[in-house]
Amino acid sequence: MITVTNLSLQFGGSKLFNDVNLKFMTGNCYGVIGANGAGKSTFLKILSGEIDCTAGEVTIPKNTRMSVLNQDHFMFDDFPVMETVIMGNKRLYEIMKEKDALYSKENFTDEDGVKASELEGEFAEMNGWDAETEAAQVLQGLGIGSKLHHSYMRDLNGGDKVKVMLAQALFGHPDIVLLDEPTNNLDIDSINWLEDFLLNFEGLVIVVSHDRHFLNTVCTHIVDIDYKKIKMYVGNYDFWYKSSQLMQRLMKDQSKKREDKIRELQNFIQRFSANKSKSKQATSRRKLLEKLEVEEMPASSRRYPFVKFTSDREVGNEILTVEGLSKSIDGINVLKDISFRVNKGDKIAFIGENELAQTTFFKILVGEIEPDEGTVKWGQTITKSYFPKDNSKFFDGVDLNLVDWMRQFSEDQSESFLRGFLGRMLFSGDDALKPAKVLSGGERVRCMLSRMMLSGSNLLILDQPVNHLDLESITSLNDGLIDFKEIVLFSSHDHQFIQTVANRIIEITENGMIDMQMQYDEYLDRKENKQRAV
Repeated sequence: MITVTNLSLQFGGSKLFNDVNLKFMTGNCYGVIGANGAGKSTFLKILSGEIDCTAGEVTIPKNTRMSVLNQDHFMFDDFPVMETVIMGNKRLYEIMKEKDALYSKENFTDEDGVKASELEGEFAEMNGWDAETEAAQVLQGLGIGSKLHHSYMRDLNGGDKVKVMLAQALFGHPDIVLLDEPTNNLDIDSINWLEDFLLNFEGLVIVVSHDRHFLNTVCTHIVDIDYKKIKMYVGNYDFWYKSSQLMQRLMKDQSKKREDKIRELQNFIQRFSANKSKSKQATSRRKLLEKLEVEEMPASSRRYPFVKFTSDREVGNEILTVEGLSKSIDGINVLKDISFRVNKGDKIAFIGENELAQTTFFKILVGEIEPDEGTVKWGQTITKSYFPKDNSKFFDGVDLNLVDWMRQFSEDQSESFLRGFLGRMLFSGDDALKPAKVLSGGERVRCMLSRMMLSGSNLLILDQPVNHLDLESITSLNDGLIDFKEIVLFSSHDHQFIQTVANRIIEITENGMIDMQMQYDEYLDRKENKQRAV
């Protein structure tokens, strides 16, 4: 359990949050949400003791072991993978090192023998003899094969280092786990494993994430940082979002009877709490929701950007035909014999373990690079707009403010139109005059989406568009692509984003591709059933 009492944090002359009083209970999973810069990661650092609060206190019972997802991926470069994971249980690791030092002494004294006996007893109580087996299981679950378990961390790629850091945080049955964006750089299978792990975890979990499917699956509560306050609500992210929208309508709509709106909210709570799920977290959540009162439901000050794509003309019958496409990069084959045809109404998610393959494919489509083999044929009616994963060339060294940056891509050159458009994308007032080269990652993405919205294209290509976005912008982009009437080709790691936008899945594999006309969840179910059959 963690108790937060009268907590405040001040940076310079302003408070990040003020007078926070919360209680985090064992057996629950709490998802921390908030706009970029609201203080989500900072709040976790206060809970872990990494930074001090300005006022108030955080109380954790004695002999409680807390584990934190380490964000420094180079800190353990001089250690083997297995040892790095076991370091997640600091006391166990200390005992192992003390034992090794004692047994390696040339002159082993009686006093050393007594000390060794004490260490062996403590080691056994902590299940030390099973430590490597447990560490290996966690690593395997996250996709780190046994061949890498005794490699040095410095020899791993960036994605595998992230997985080892996550394994370290989960190792050794901690009482409390704090996770800041744990699904970043994880593949689908690793995310599914992590979800199952947390659903069966008996301790306390507090997690910051922009992955809505992940938050919906594992969370019993949502902790919302808003209005410089931190408030806790029962339910997962979808429940928080839908109920906050209902509450906003209740607060705005003064002409209708309050009782009718309250009845609507009560019916919503009842329907949601009746949802069936086999997970322990969902069972706990349902029990909490059954006791929920309308007054406890969230009201948010969240601002959502306006994302709406419109096309100047409909696509014709001939859209895109790809035949026999292959490409090698640095001697490694990333695309092999890719062939398919895009049809009217297609919204295709391109997935696969190798992100480079998806990015390479999109670059070939827009003509940035040439394939080694194969052809790409576009229909005459097609106008396309491309969202690259790396947008740095659009901003680095560009000496323009946002109004002038947007003017490059707009037929309407008037400042009133450009400022109005930027305002809908949350750049209002003086923010519209920011230099483009100093924007944050999320701000750059919103600008790139604005560029696409101004294009009037009837085919959109988006490579990992939700990277760097907060939940509000992800939701708006998600809705915008659902509403778009023409063609979408995209890649993403966001489960809910793929499930709600795509009606066709193309998986790029080492040996070619798998093309299925279905939604993402159905595709995953079929894939899992095939693996079980094998």
